[in-house]
Amino acid sequence: MSQDEDFQPQGRIVALVIAGVGLAWVILTGLGAALDWSQRTRAFFDLAALAGFGTGIWMIYGLWRMRQKNK
Repeated sequence: MSQDEDFQPQGRIVALVIAGVGLAWVILTGLGAALDWSQRTRAFFDLAALAGFGTGIWMIYGLWRMRQKNK
């Protein structure tokens, strides 16, 4: 097993987190517009998406650090 194969499961998880947050954000934004949610409620979901994307970036950084450590 090569070194790159060791990190593939973590990379897939990071990709799924980012894709899932993006998909949920798009769906909730559409629902908010269709159901005429208040701006406060829409902003809450925007901030939640921002936190999710921040988590994804943090996970990418952690994966990068693990790869640097194993060189």
